[in-house]
Amino acid sequence: MEKIPVRQIKEPNPSKSFNIIKLEDLLFENDMVQELHRHNFFFALFIEIGSGEHVIDFTPYSVSDHSVFFMRPGQVHQLTLKKGSKGFLIQFNRDFYSPKETPTNLLLRKVSYKNHCPLNSEKFKKLLSLLSYIYEEYTQKQDRYKEVIKANLEILFIEIVRQSQSPKTITNNENQYSQQRIEELFELLQNHILTHKQVAEYAEMMHLSSFQINKITKETVGKTCSQIINEQVLLEAKRNLLGTSNQVNNIAYNLGYEDTSYFIRFFKKHTGVSPETFRKNFK
Repeated sequence: MEKIPVRQIKEPNPSKSFNIIKLEDLLFENDMVQELHRHNFFFALFIEIGSGEHVIDFTPYSVSDHSVFFMRPGQVHQLTLKKGSKGFLIQFNRDFYSPKETPTNLLLRKVSYKNHCPLNSEKFKKLLSLLSYIYEEYTQKQDRYKEVIKANLEILFIEIVRQSQSPKTITNNENQYSQQRIEELFELLQNHILTHKQVAEYAEMMHLSSFQINKITKETVGKTCSQIINEQVLLEAKRNLLGTSNQVNNIAYNLGYEDTSYFIRFFKKHTGVSPETFRKNFK
């Protein structure tokens, strides 16, 4: 069965678990045009000056100055960056930055769910100074440079979360708890959606009741847990429909549906079109 192309960290050394690149080095002569693919690593794009389009999980974003794009492993995207764009591209996997400490791990989870963060020039300037320092450490490779990079990544992530928050964000303990739990749910969905599609299953994984998990999802995103599960199934279905040429029955089976006709009815109910029509219309 054909799969969506999965890219690994290749430059400059395949054994690397971290990489940082200046965009001007990649876009000196030509535009960057990447077709639909997914990564097995975290991908962060920091645009100081630039234009183009970035489509992440079928949501299109215009590339503009002073913006940040952050992607988790497994997400599907297409990227077009125009020649002359400036900034940094960071790639890292869990082997390099996989914090065991709960607060730090929660930070990575929080920042990785912010796919697009448009900033102003002053806010971006703070990120740029951190990125320049990380780039210097990476290129010079002095004693314990990896530890220095990891420490600065944590500061970078804190700044991204701070600067992308709305001033109206409620910061009471109850809201913070709910936000942490919804992010935990999203991560569980990403890892288990092919085999687990019931609210009770995710409630058990999170040591909650079905009532508690629904209360959290309604408070944070205004949806029931069942709606969120369905959205994740549909997202994975769309990824496979557009990223592969597999037959619908193969995609249904890969998503955990033995009855293809049930999968087609489910897809049409929530999107208004059949899987094949969706594939034709999008392309």
